[in-house]
Parts: sequence; structure tokens; C-alpha cells
Amino acid sequence: MQVNPFTGVSLCRVAGLGYSPAYFLGPAARIRCSGESMSKLTLLQDGQTSEIAAIFSGERVRIPTSELPAAFAWELKPQGLCQGNVCIPVPDSSALAKHDGVDLQAFADLLARPLALDLEERMAALGTAAADRDGQLATLEAPDFTLPDLEGKLHSLSEHRGKKVLLIAYASW
Repeated sequence: MQVNPFTGVSLCRVAGLGYSPAYFLGPAARIRCSGESMSKLTLLQDGQTSEIAAIFSGERVRIPTSELPAAFAWELKPQGLCQGNVCIPVPDSSALAKHDGVDLQAFADLLARPLALDLEERMAALGTAAADRDGQLATLEAPDFTLPDLEGKLHSLSEHRGKKVLLIAYASW
């Protein structure tokens, strides 16, 4: 599979025809090119869920470079992986990016973020970097969440900021 650098459209080699556009047709559609498939990937990160185009090849997942800014707020530039004016040098660019996209595991490793990937379900969860978690722990402030009580009324932890709160968690397993 190749990507037209001007349009960002994926191209598949078709016997006798050269390269043809491989348009993504919806969640059930998969485009196959040389043992690879392009499909939607459900991405969980920072408490949000989104669906992005992804190229599945064996045990690896690549994200088209055109998807990086919208999905992750990062761009691949000659100076490295950039978010605004901040760039991270990429020591081995061949491990991170191929002609048709960025390897999701290499991307997560470069940002020091844990990645859980389920290829069969087409899902990925990108965790928070340890340095960011350490900063949150240093504040000794629990992250906000909202849960219903037994009557269904919603309560948020942020409603009780500045007060002592006892949280009890129970798991039946």
C-alpha cells in the first residue's frame, strides 16, 4: 500500500492496473493490499474515544500520517515528531514511519506512553506517560469523576473539593 503524498489517499497495487485509490468505505469495509488491511481503529486516550483509519499488517498497526494531527495532535516533520513548537527528535525514523503511515507502537514508545492493542477487536488504548502521572500524584488531588447514587442522582468528586472524602471501592471478583 502506498499513499499519494498530495492527496493523502491510500493506493493499492492492482495486478495489471498499477496503483488504484483505496477509499475507506465505512466501519465494515476493509481494503486489502498485499496482506495488509485498512480499517477503522477505535482509539481510547485521555478519557476520550475516537475512530481513526489504520493499516493492519500482521501484529503491527500503522496510522496514516494524515490522521496524526486530528487523532493525537502530533505531526511528523523533518525535525521529528512535533506538537506545535515542541519537537521530539526521532532517532530511527524507519522504525517509526513507513511510506504509508506511522507505527502505533513505535509512536507510543517515543512518547513513553503505554499502549494496549487488541488487533482482533480493532481497538487501542494509549495510556498517560509515567512523567504525567507522577505530576498528578504529586498534587495529591484525585482525578474528577461523576457517578450516580442509588436514586440515580449524579455526584462529582469536584463538588467536594476542600473537604475530606472517603472513597470505598468494591470488586466482586
